Formats: sequence, C-alpha cells, structure tokens
Amino acid sequence: MATQDGSEEVIMETEAEAKPKEAEPLVEDAETTSHTDAGNATTQDSSISNGDDAEDKEMVDLKIIWNKNKYDLKIPVDSTGAKLKESIHSLTGLPPAMQKVMYKGLLPEDKTLREIKITNGAKIMVVGSTINDVLAVNTPKEVIQQEVKAEENKKEPLCRQKQHRKVLDKGKPDDIMTAIKGTKERLPTVPLSGMFNKSGGKVRLTFKLEQDQLWIGTKERTEKVPMGSIKNVVSEPIEGHEDYHMMAFQLGPTEASQYWVYWVPAQFVDAIKDTVLGKWQYF
Repeated sequence: MATQDGSEEVIMETEAEAKPKEAEPLVEDAETTSHTDAGNATTQDSSISNGDDAEDKEMVDLKIIWNKNKYDLKIPVDSTGAKLKESIHSLTGLPPAMQKVMYKGLLPEDKTLREIKITNGAKIMVVGSTINDVLAVNTPKEVIQQEVKAEENKKEPLCRQKQHRKVLDKGKPDDIMTAIKGTKERLPTVPLSGMFNKSGGKVRLTFKLEQDQLWIGTKERTEKVPMGSIKNVVSEPIEGHEDYHMMAFQLGPTEASQYWVYWVPAQFVDAIKDTVLGKWQYF
C-alpha cells in the first residue's frame, strides 16, 4: 500500500506539474503573435514610407513671384492649375479667385503642370491684390465696359467707320502672323508682329509677364504700359477677314485714349484680353 500510495502521489504530482507546463506555450504563442503583429505593423509603415518616396519623384520645384516677393514651392507635377492656386494661397494669403497666374501666358486651371510642361525651377508670375483693392480699382473698369458696350450697340460696325477704313483699305500686311478662325490659343512666346496701328505704321505687341507690362513697339519707339493701367480691351472681327480682329487698348479714362491695332490673329484675342485684364477683374 505504501508503494502504491507513493506511486499515486508521484502520479498526482506529475499531473499537477504538467498542467502549468501546458500553459507556458500559450504565453509563448501570445508573445509570438505580438511579435508577428509588430512585424506586420513595421512592414506597413515601411510601405507607407516607400509610397511617399515615390511621390517625391513626381514633385516639381517652382519659384513663385508675387508683389516683388519670391516664394519656393514644391508641388506634385500632376497638380492642376486650380490646385497650384490653392498652394499659392497658402504661401501668400492671396485668394485663388483674386489670382492671375502666368506661365507663358495665363495658366489654365483645368490642365496639369505636366501638361503645361512646367519643369523644375520654373518661374510662376502671380498678379493680384486684396479684395478691397481689386474692388476699388475694378469698379470703374466695369462701368467703363458697360458704357463702351452701350455705345457699340448704337454705332455701325467699327470696321466700317471712316477712321478705321483708311487703315483696313490698305489690305492685309504681307508679314502678318497666320490666323486661325474659331480656335483659342495661349499667347505665343514671341511678340505678335506685322500688324498696323491707327496711323498705318507697323506695330508689335510684347507681353512682359515678369514686369506685368504690355510693350507696344513701333519703328520709332516702344511704349511700356503697365497692364494694371489699361482700363479696357475691345475687339471686333474684320469683315471679309473674320480670322483677324481690330483691337483697342484703352489707356485712359475715355475712348479718346484708345490705342488701335489692326490685323490681330483671332486665335490670340481671348488670351490677350485675359492676360491684360485678367479673369479676376469680374470678381
């Protein structure tokens, strides 16, 4: 009996000792699971970081110039012009609706920087003022535009008026730029040349976006006109040559200050108006 009792005691002790030993692997499994989860989390973090690195390869560094100040901006090359305006707003505090952003002409909002072929180091010109300043400056412009339109409705077509006929009757200049009717293009990188002014002399238009100036050049001299001082721009197709326009830049408060240019290629008319006056003028 003693032996049996001893055996039974040994057996019982063995079973009792076996139970906690069975629980130990559970702890190890939990620790293993914890390490595995941590490893997965580490892998996920690494994946996210790699994604950021990939995006960096699609970034473009720009120089933003506004109000004689320069700003550095790094932005994805697939951002649209509208997104660029939002980034400029963050840099300068100038609301997108008040911005006139230019890169080889007025920058379109619906195209990406890649489509516009903007590259690293490109200079982006921004013109704009505070809301109060714009309202103060542009309210008179809107009044002038309404008055001009009202007068135009009362008059015969501009190209039939005697003062314009003497220029138009000279015919189309031989060295005028090719015109394309029914299309809209951005301003060319070279001056618009080969046109006539009111005296019948040759004139060229150069848009100096960096200085926000329009250069009106003739054989005798070049007038450097701040775009902000131009009150209005009017144009009308030339009868019989609708692929060309006659255009006037109003340099002062009345029509007497209009500077007329004849045989402007039709595809550039809207780009000229947008660049000189800016779409934000109607804010």
